[in-house]
Amino acid sequence: MSEYKYLSGFGSHFSSEDERYPNSLPVGQNSPQVCPYKLYAEQLSGSAFTAPRTENVRTWLYRKLPSAVHLPFQPFKGAEYFRQNWDEQPPNPNQLRWKPFDLPPKDGKRVNFVEGLHTVCGAGDPRSRHGLAIHIYSCNSSMDNSAFYNSDGDFLIVPQQGVLDITTEFGRMSVAPNEICVIPQGIRFAVNVDSPSRGYILEVYDGHFVLPDLGPIGANGLANPRDFETPVAWFDDRDVKDFQVISKFQGRLFVAKQNHSVFDVVAWHGNYVPFKYDLSKFMVINSVSFDHCDPSIFTVLTCPSLRAGTAIADFVIFPPRWSVQEHTFRPPYYHRNCMSEFMGLILGKYEAKEDGFAAGGATLHSMMTPHGPDVKCFEGASNAKLVPERVAEGTQAFMFESSLSLAVTKWGEETCQKLDAAYYECWQALQNNFQITKN
Repeated sequence: MSEYKYLSGFGSHFSSEDERYPNSLPVGQNSPQVCPYKLYAEQLSGSAFTAPRTENVRTWLYRKLPSAVHLPFQPFKGAEYFRQNWDEQPPNPNQLRWKPFDLPPKDGKRVNFVEGLHTVCGAGDPRSRHGLAIHIYSCNSSMDNSAFYNSDGDFLIVPQQGVLDITTEFGRMSVAPNEICVIPQGIRFAVNVDSPSRGYILEVYDGHFVLPDLGPIGANGLANPRDFETPVAWFDDRDVKDFQVISKFQGRLFVAKQNHSVFDVVAWHGNYVPFKYDLSKFMVINSVSFDHCDPSIFTVLTCPSLRAGTAIADFVIFPPRWSVQEHTFRPPYYHRNCMSEFMGLILGKYEAKEDGFAAGGATLHSMMTPHGPDVKCFEGASNAKLVPERVAEGTQAFMFESSLSLAVTKWGEETCQKLDAAYYECWQALQNNFQITKN
């Protein structure tokens, strides 16, 4: 859409001005005695001041009023099921599958993005900045005269139904199904929708999302930096009585009021920014000889842990691609993993389980919980003629994979009433095909 303009690149240092106010960025310094247009200079830090240069992220914002101009925060009463209490349910090691999560009823009350947040599972503690949470959002109305920011970590948002019109302090972006966006810690944003919308959110408390290393793949492949887009500067020039600023802080929500929009940034420069990415631009790497590669080859973004090669969370997709392996059972193999695997489906049918796993639903296979193709998939792939074929055409499945053991919330296991109690049955008809061949 022509009203949305973007800057290209991942991890770049950008500079942007609202085109209505040229020369609004200071020249040669960050904080002059008087900023152009008498704006206020405000730095937003996404890392410690003394972090290594390769990890140091921050942005300078030039705005009409500083963010500090608000009334005291008070507890926010909405979003009853958006919370991180990992001890409210007993542990459950079973394979879990959710039918599509509900959209707000068409004739029901108006529910905006924040009010429609529901926590499914997670681990860790935002106070110690270690862990993650997985949420579902389900909304049917826009965030009028309000904004949200997360003091606890980054949001990776995966729309499944409905286009999100997102206004940030940095500018505006449109995020549709089969696209994703990342809103880093502390950045204020509002979500507008024009129809019932649903999707998934991966929240990480540790560090920030980065591109995975490519190793022997070389300089090109997977998600290429040039395809990530950051909005250009745009500001909302209006005073608003009782504008609400909603904050997630230590796992709880608070709200403060002020008499102006938070989206009053006229210009900015830095490398700590929100961004979006079109999943159809992912360059797939795959086997062209034999065997099924590990799903790590489909990693779009990762949030590394302190252990080399081990992620707090990976965002992995399973896009349309060619399958050409010889002498190979081509679908994902049966598997027990030291990682936790939460899968969602944006559109189409997932190749390893075409029945039961529907768009808008999810699965969770916890640490060392066995999983793999259902009976129909196993029989079909075991007897298929191995010719080159397109797989996952018209489909987009994804996975949030983590080195942490995830606890399911009461809403996720009981209240939502979407857990499929019969999920285990998809493996029960598998036969013992063991044969002893006599010479």
